[in-house]
Amino acid sequence: MQSSELISEGINLMLYGMGFVFVFLTLLVFATGFMSSIVMKYAKPVPVVPKNKPAPASAAAASNNDELVAVLTAAVHKYRAGQ
Repeated sequence: MQSSELISEGINLMLYGMGFVFVFLTLLVFATGFMSSIVMKYAKPVPVVPKNKPAPASAAAASNNDELVAVLTAAVHKYRAGQ
């Protein structure tokens, strides 16, 4: 075979392959959309349950945060002093 015939055959194979993939993906998009519309039509909506609001932070939690900040600060200073 000549090199021009090989290139021509390669281009034909590439176009057939890309065309097949394009057609398959197009059909897949339409099938997915069709299935989604069927599910939305026949599925019952799920009721939304309101979530409880979190309780406000107490004074004890604030003091624990102060203690935690002090411990973390001391740990960082000790780590930096060791380097």
